[in-house]
Amino acid sequence: MLNEVTALRHVVSLRAGGSVPGVTETDDLGTYVVKYTGAAQGRKALVAEVVVGELARRLGLRVPDLVRVRFDPAVAAGEPDQEVQDILRASAGLNLGMDFLPGARDFTRQGPAVDPLEAGRVVWLDALTANVDRTWRNPNLMVWHGRLWLIDHGAALIFHHRWSDAGAAVTRRYGMADHALGVFGPDVAAADRALAPLVTEELLREVVDLVPEEWLADEPGFDSVGQLREAYVAHLAARAAASELWLPDGFATPEQLRATEAERTAAKQAGRPAWLQHIPS
Repeated sequence: MLNEVTALRHVVSLRAGGSVPGVTETDDLGTYVVKYTGAAQGRKALVAEVVVGELARRLGLRVPDLVRVRFDPAVAAGEPDQEVQDILRASAGLNLGMDFLPGARDFTRQGPAVDPLEAGRVVWLDALTANVDRTWRNPNLMVWHGRLWLIDHGAALIFHHRWSDAGAAVTRRYGMADHALGVFGPDVAAADRALAPLVTEELLREVVDLVPEEWLADEPGFDSVGQLREAYVAHLAARAAASELWLPDGFATPEQLRATEAERTAAKQAGRPAWLQHIPS
């Protein structure tokens, strides 16, 4: 079971992502970035955070510690933003915290350089778990003490939003051409040889069992939470066993990324009034 802490003070809301997480102080003297069940992505985003984050940790990748955060909206009574208050009031109870890394900075294409073996392992994990949200526009990577840390996995596990199609997704190859680490020549084949044999049903069951039961309750099409947990295990185990069918390739070069960004900027500028055309977006 993930450690459980109690929120004592809501420090600040973070507007960088759609989930609007909050930096929160807790009763273990820790500070965490908390993601809320009342946010637009709901409980399934927290399920994905636990499953993918804890799987990454067991595969040797760096992920900030995750905890269960018992949250009372009263500790955030001073939050001035009404939209955020609505999220907080809808999130009483159990939420998810990620250890706050003081002094960490966002990873950018400018560096630091990432070893092809490490890049390959991150790309392989994202391909396995259908995490298409780690792009060069939105890396969801931090640099802390000179090392790469993985964050924000709430958009992964696409298959669990429509279980009726999960069988077809076992061998699906997800688009990774603009992956944030694609420019570093990720050695995905080496990662597959090293990691695929480790993703056993036993390991997956250990990870999935960390998800709080209340986040899995009342899922249509399943008779029990236990049955749903086994569905996650079976899907990811089958996907790992079929990795040769979905290994990503064809990553964009730096030149292609620059061209794509220029096209994107031009398209945005074209839709703006003439008097705004030359003001940066």
